[in-house]
Amino acid sequence: MEKVYRSYYTKSGPIVTYMVQKLSAENGMRVLEPCAGDGIFVAALNSITQNLSMDVYELNPQAVLLLRRRYGRNAEVRITQADTLTDETLSFLARMGGIYDRVIANPPYGGWLDYEKRKLLSKLYPNLYVKETYTLFLYLCVQLLRDKGILVFIVPDTFLNLHRHTSLRRYLLTTTKIREVCLFPSCFFPGVNFGYSNLCVITLEKCISEKRCLDNVFKVVTGLRSVGELALLAKGPTSQHSVFNFKQREVYENIGHALFISEDPRTTHVINRCTVRIGDIAHCVTGFYSGNDKKYLRTASRHLKNARKYELVDTSLICVDYESKQDILDGIKGTKRFIPIVKGGGIKYFKPDMWYMDWGLEAVNDYKTNKKARFQNPQFYFQYGIGVPMVSSSRITASIIENRLFDQSIVGVFPKDTKWTYYLLALFNSTTCNTIIRTINPSANNPANYIKKIPFIAPAGRQLEHINGMVREIIEDARAGKRYPRQYEAGLGRLIAGLYGF
Repeated sequence: MEKVYRSYYTKSGPIVTYMVQKLSAENGMRVLEPCAGDGIFVAALNSITQNLSMDVYELNPQAVLLLRRRYGRNAEVRITQADTLTDETLSFLARMGGIYDRVIANPPYGGWLDYEKRKLLSKLYPNLYVKETYTLFLYLCVQLLRDKGILVFIVPDTFLNLHRHTSLRRYLLTTTKIREVCLFPSCFFPGVNFGYSNLCVITLEKCISEKRCLDNVFKVVTGLRSVGELALLAKGPTSQHSVFNFKQREVYENIGHALFISEDPRTTHVINRCTVRIGDIAHCVTGFYSGNDKKYLRTASRHLKNARKYELVDTSLICVDYESKQDILDGIKGTKRFIPIVKGGGIKYFKPDMWYMDWGLEAVNDYKTNKKARFQNPQFYFQYGIGVPMVSSSRITASIIENRLFDQSIVGVFPKDTKWTYYLLALFNSTTCNTIIRTINPSANNPANYIKKIPFIAPAGRQLEHINGMVREIIEDARAGKRYPRQYEAGLGRLIAGLYGF
């Protein structure tokens, strides 16, 4: 049931206190709680206000029974068992311009949706990413607010910058005045600890004037060290918190309307003002997946991470001249059919051949016909480029691909002009690039769409030659099994920091 409802009840007193204070509900107002759970917001609001007219929606029948036991005799609390996102009454009220003075919620996130439900939601919310339902709640509930009505939600912070939520950000920036965004670790929320995002409480006000929306200035608060600080935060941030002020028009003009938060304004300046990006000068593509790695993938050593899941490669079956085969995308004839493949892992500059994929004729035919396989972007297989792991624990890294196959855990970066290959390799391994990518996308993921957004600042001719020379020596030392001079990497970092200004 948890996979269906994905309900994380708001059991934290400080979070509830903060959200209710931000809601600023007054006696006699009409309030919506679109996913009430066990009714903790209903109880909190009733304890500090009088005569609130509350519409309470909940899908989970067990939670509805609990709500009716608690509030069934209260005529001011109307409880409806329904799916808020598809409820016809709410859809009608949204189309009419909204009726609620206040909306407060902890909407579900991360839940499983069957394909029929996804199809329905895609029809109802055609411009939104329907697999993450909390964004649909946010969109619908803004529509349900009357002008100057206030909404307070606790949600993951992914809607602030992820590429898939561009349409939602455009809508919020042009139809609401954002008052405050408070960011904090997901572990503050009882029973939740996401690896892919933090949480935030967003407070916004419906506004029918796009100009007034874009002229609005809002604050983002970070740096909370404990959940207890939230209860005090409604009175105003203290000196121990980091507070950033943003004009909505400036955020709207950012690439993808994303909210970029950085302690160093030079970082956001480069991201927003740069006219050339990696996507303009290089192809950024996701790699290959066999559909059945247990069958087709081999390892060169049991000491590699996760290698115990796979068979050791028989070295007599490795094809050493695969690069010379013109029909390589159709597979290799004969028994020597295993070829090297570049996988993820935080190794800089050069990865030795550690993994091998069966590239025989039958295997390749299976890759092309098996629905589980991903024979995607084959025009970039066996080309010379750069591999950036899709997931990184602490910082982005990159290594040379060198005409090898690369798997779907890698973003392959193939410069349109090969003279930039070594420079990009140095850039991706720099602290400067790590700062940029973590500002563009604070999660631990580095998908192709975010790699494309990294600003590209070209070095001058002699500087490019100098960078290429150092990178070439690093690769040669790494290929020979030597430790490359650390001063080279430090020197590259200084050169790139000088180019980007931080």
